[in-house]
Amino acid sequence: PDVLLARLMDILNTSRHQVPALLQPYIPEDLTALRAALNDWAAEHQRQLGVAGTSVVQVSVRVLIGMVLGAMIALYDELPLPKMGPLAQELIGRTSRLATAFRQVVFAQVKISLLNTLFTAIFLLGVLPLFGVHVPLSKTLVLITFLAGLLPVVGNIISNTIITIVALSVSFYVAMAALLYLVVIHKLEYFLNARIVGGEIQARAWELLLAMLVMEAAFGLPGLVAAPVFYAYIKRELLDQRWI
Repeated sequence: PDVLLARLMDILNTSRHQVPALLQPYIPEDLTALRAALNDWAAEHQRQLGVAGTSVVQVSVRVLIGMVLGAMIALYDELPLPKMGPLAQELIGRTSRLATAFRQVVFAQVKISLLNTLFTAIFLLGVLPLFGVHVPLSKTLVLITFLAGLLPVVGNIISNTIITIVALSVSFYVAMAALLYLVVIHKLEYFLNARIVGGEIQARAWELLLAMLVMEAAFGLPGLVAAPVFYAYIKRELLDQRWI
């Protein structure tokens, strides 16, 4: 922790004279002031941090359970089915459709992450070096972008934050340029993502965008993340029933 704080203090000192004068009073003067500021912030947001920690654990457990269930369902499809009653047949059918929708969205998310990684690599390894700017750990940041991009929505926030912090070690202006580039790219990708996911689940881009907006308004960020899976499942059900 002390090494990390010292490195963060070095970054802040480098950026101190590059930020607007209006923001300079908010930058800690030394390591002691930085520790005090972080402690005050943690004490002020103690409840929110506790809720966030609990949410991270819950999401991790759910993802793990989902992966296990997905593997079990995929294996079950390969086994001979015993004779089942009507209820069991309906449950197996619905579960199979939901698993198919989940797989389609996961494959689409991999494509999206690759696209996001490509744009980030062009910026970090191509555009910035042309101007004589070399961000530390650029290749590692590209790898982090791909891995984080496998998480819908949240992954972009994680990778953008890490890249911006590392870019601050070069200069404040490089960090702002990186953040602006990433935000613009992700806004453009928002519509392209709908097209990619829509292609996997046989839905038009506007359909998926509408579903994402409705789910986000109703359930917040979890609804936005889950919208493609549930929309793919519901649409498949309606198609099988010949209602659409």
